Amino acid sequence: MKFHLSLIASSLLCLSACAESATDTPVRHQVALGTQQLKADAAGLKLDQQQLEAGTFVHLRTQPLADGTTVFGAMEANTQELYLWHYADGEVSRLWSGEITSRVVEDLCFYQSTENQQLSVFLLGGRGGAEQWLLRQEAEWLAQPLVIRDMAVPYDSTACAVDQAEGGLYIAEGDQAIWRYEAEPEAEEGRDLIAARAPFGAIENEIKALTWLADGSLLALEEEPPRVLVLRRNADNVLAFSEALAIEGAAALTDIEQQADGSLLLTEEDLTASARLTVSQGEARSMTLPAAVNQVSATLETEPSPRRGDAIDDPAVWVHPQQPAQSRILGTDKRTGLYVYDMQGKIVQELAVGRLNNVDVRGQLAAASLRDDNSLQLFSISARGELSLAANIPTDLAEIYGLCMGHDSATDTSYVYVNGKSGRIQQYRVSADGGELVRELQVPSQPEGCAVDDAGQRLFVGEEDVAVWLFDAAADGAVEGAQIITVAEHPELVDDIEGVAYAVVDDQPLLFVSSQGNDSYIVFDGAAPWSLRSHFRIRTNVELGLDGASETDGIEVTTLSLGTGFEQGAFMVQDGRNRMPEAGQNIKLVPLEQILATME
Repeated sequence: MKFHLSLIASSLLCLSACAESATDTPVRHQVALGTQQLKADAAGLKLDQQQLEAGTFVHLRTQPLADGTTVFGAMEANTQELYLWHYADGEVSRLWSGEITSRVVEDLCFYQSTENQQLSVFLLGGRGGAEQWLLRQEAEWLAQPLVIRDMAVPYDSTACAVDQAEGGLYIAEGDQAIWRYEAEPEAEEGRDLIAARAPFGAIENEIKALTWLADGSLLALEEEPPRVLVLRRNADNVLAFSEALAIEGAAALTDIEQQADGSLLLTEEDLTASARLTVSQGEARSMTLPAAVNQVSATLETEPSPRRGDAIDDPAVWVHPQQPAQSRILGTDKRTGLYVYDMQGKIVQELAVGRLNNVDVRGQLAAASLRDDNSLQLFSISARGELSLAANIPTDLAEIYGLCMGHDSATDTSYVYVNGKSGRIQQYRVSADGGELVRELQVPSQPEGCAVDDAGQRLFVGEEDVAVWLFDAAADGAVEGAQIITVAEHPELVDDIEGVAYAVVDDQPLLFVSSQGNDSYIVFDGAAPWSLRSHFRIRTNVELGLDGASETDGIEVTTLSLGTGFEQGAFMVQDGRNRMPEAGQNIKLVPLEQILATME
């Protein structure tokens, strides 16, 4: 039988937790909001005694924001409507409300990303799915929340909570487990097991709520019979089971929320039981959040690869000399060959020549590294931008990988620079009819991305885990290179170094590098002392409904016009996790002026 503890003045088991007085009024949820109390009870939602909304509200959750205000939300159980409110200066305003038709919401939790200046909410379904909705970008509230991520989560998911400090989304899988996911929408989809069911862990019954303590401990409330599992951080800052606190005198409890006095209020959804609990904890965890990173947005994306998984790798561009809008984007598919896209992002050609990795263009000639037989595959480009097969050049590289092209105007000669995973770099003199090896270079470990400064005859090579190297690009130049930018000296640059691109803007040489380890991009001065000019990410374009870019392999940059929207050129990236909707990998294009505006 369920009953309200305050009616019989029951006491709770006191281990490291101590029971306090029960609540006077039955509530489903209650949480401190500044100096006021936000409550969901039988009458609806109240702020102290002010009635905010009538209805049966469940899953009431709040999130303090960096500007000192608070966002909170709840589900109306009878209509499956989500309500979102904003609390500022003691006043509440409704942000949005609407029916959720995609799933029955079992819980909701907010995530504030200071790095990417986004506020989002996770809607957790109980049948193997969840959604992440964008609510605010920088200081702008969206008029309509935008679904930016669909997630596959356990079928019997029951509760969620986000660790704002580390960007971790924690999800309870019924009575089986607690999992950790990345909260960033462009992050990897993997998960880590945090807690498991007995006998492999401490979980015994269904978990209905998760919440955080100030010291970084995670509390998990088992519904029936009610217990609070305490997971504390060890010396390595890893959550591990510490203790289980039995709650006596109640048949079932379904929610746990921290109160203004530091106690925890445990409640039951049917308003039949509630109790207070105090859990001992250590010093409050320092909440030094990551600094904001510059943000840009793509304004065009190509059609996705029809093949899922790791397919698209490297972009290049052929610029139409008279009609920029008729330019062509090239993209390699590591399974089948080369895609050619128009400036609307549509596939206009598919050349199924084999497993291509990197591609580049000079004039009317394109070259790509063909992994099937470790050769160079050349393509001729017509005056209209149509590609056709040209010569194939065998190499003796064991595992052909990265590639770029260069042109020496003094001799009107084009070259291909191609590398293998061993660190060998070969330079070939090429034409549509074939080519010949003219020189070999070396870096200590695996390279991939490279770029050539044609005017200065300089070759930049990314050694993935270590550094960007500078070599003489001339066929008769010295073979020794030098490290100019290292992972060790730039915390913004997290290996792998994948894509490398070069451009001159307003007489300023600039070097662009993709930092795959933290889903970002960096612009350096293209000359000594190689100063860092900008660190940026590509995030959601709310107006166009385009997702950001992440897990990037190849990049490209052009300062030439590509037509409307790209009059000053474009920055192009391979998007390793293509979302909104979830689809095969593709290429994103950002107007170059957006990136130039972020430069110091």
